[in-house]
Amino acid sequence: MIGSRPLTTEEVARVSDKLGARDRMMFVLGLKTGFRVQELLSLEVSDVIRNDGEIVDVVSVSRQNMKGKVSGRTVALHRAAKLAIDRWRRSCPLDNVPDAPLFAGPSGVAISRVQAWRVLTAAYKAAGVFGKLGTHAMRKTFANRVYNKLGKDLPRTQKALGHVTMSSTVNFSSSVIGAFP
Repeated sequence: MIGSRPLTTEEVARVSDKLGARDRMMFVLGLKTGFRVQELLSLEVSDVIRNDGEIVDVVSVSRQNMKGKVSGRTVALHRAAKLAIDRWRRSCPLDNVPDAPLFAGPSGVAISRVQAWRVLTAAYKAAGVFGKLGTHAMRKTFANRVYNKLGKDLPRTQKALGHVTMSSTVNFSSSVIGAFP
């Protein structure tokens, strides 16, 4: 999303506090995996919780659910993402329905991209976080953090984002790189 910006660490904490368990899990997974919102919404319970009830160490989005549908992407789950999954699981025990959407609405159907946007924009407003923000702010925040933690290494940032070409990363990062010192 052009104009979307990354969130600061303080903004992430404030927004997270305004979200319920399912939506906090979506927010944290977005921040820690860098998946686009549509990729997150394609996940099923079995993608993050194994048959034995353990939370997975890596999460994968299949090719057909990725932008461009060129290849799938697998990302290691950060400890904070595992904690968010565990908190959600305790509030909504769907372990026994492995093919259920991870981000299901009251009817049991996966929430839409628009519903996810509404949830996040309401949380931004409630947290007093303003600017051009939406679902893509999660991915921009991920990109900003990865870029800085990797010592401003664009090729490794490209790989972390799952971009096929460096020009995609450069274009994407023009609104991210240097956004927060």
